[in-house]
Amino acid sequence: MKCPYCSFNEDRVIDSRLTSEGASIRRRRECNRCGRRFTTYEYVEKTPLMVIKKDGRREPLNPQKILDGLIKACEKRPISVEKLENIVSDIEIQLQKKFEQEVDSYHVGELVMEKLSVLDDVAYVRFASVYRQFKDVNQFLRQLREVLGKKIK
Repeated sequence: MKCPYCSFNEDRVIDSRLTSEGASIRRRRECNRCGRRFTTYEYVEKTPLMVIKKDGRREPLNPQKILDGLIKACEKRPISVEKLENIVSDIEIQLQKKFEQEVDSYHVGELVMEKLSVLDDVAYVRFASVYRQFKDVNQFLRQLREVLGKKIK
């Protein structure tokens, strides 16, 4: 590791420990030339998950896009942004566990709908109406009946 103060390439590790989340290792180092101490972090390198869009394009999974969609669906609903951020995090984890490199946008949308169906019926129907691109009122009514049927059971 190169010293950030004198650029010398030799140092020694004084202390190593896991960060509180356990996702990285924090190392305290001391330069063998100037004796100054500095901290480095070691992370597992992740390959970005690519989303295959309906038209065949590929783009990196963008959690912000998922969050934006959730916020829009939950507009004027009693749902905190923190809860929505937790949903996005859960979706990311599920996708990375299930898919190694690529995932269809269909799977991402279905996961979002699954989470919303448990969270809030109105947000679920709002998201479904955009995601499923209803062509007419009958398709929309079928979706509403499905939601209402689950409520009654």
